[in-house]
Amino acid sequence: MKAFIRDVLGTIILAVIIFLSLQFTIQSFIVIGESMEDSFLDRDRLLVLKYGLAYLLHEPERGDVTIFHPPINLNDDYIKRIIGLPGDTVEIKKGTVYINGTSLDEPYVKEPSYYTLVPTDVPKNHYFVLGDNRNNSNDSHNGWTVPSENVIGKAWLSIWPPSQWGLAPNYALDEPMAGS
Repeated sequence: MKAFIRDVLGTIILAVIIFLSLQFTIQSFIVIGESMEDSFLDRDRLLVLKYGLAYLLHEPERGDVTIFHPPINLNDDYIKRIIGLPGDTVEIKKGTVYINGTSLDEPYVKEPSYYTLVPTDVPKNHYFVLGDNRNNSNDSHNGWTVPSENVIGKAWLSIWPPSQWGLAPNYALDEPMAGS
């Protein structure tokens, strides 16, 4: 009987450890709105690697799809793509994004933006974010950036609908810079 109780307690303790580990490292997220089309659609469900796990070895990178609390409303969670890193200068003209004067190749954009953005410096410990559906997104082109402490995590897996199962479309955008 003692062996049985020990086995049951061991199983319960292991289950609690696994449960707590998942609570601190992974979070589910439901996409609300059209700002990330065609990468994510309204009501898609994602698993997010929380900040501490996603960025254990490195800081957020250009091209990461990130979940964060926007500085304009800390009660909401937004999903956008990181475009500008701390210290970068971001400019948008004729539908093209320029980082530090070099145009950015963005295969995920639904359609080029209709708006322009004068050269804007990204402050220290902040990120410049844009939705993939540029013309239908409340993002950094509206005059705000995301403080690093507002970042919740990085989109990792798309889990709903089943036709979209797989890794989230994060792009490493440091290398594929087009000529300016």
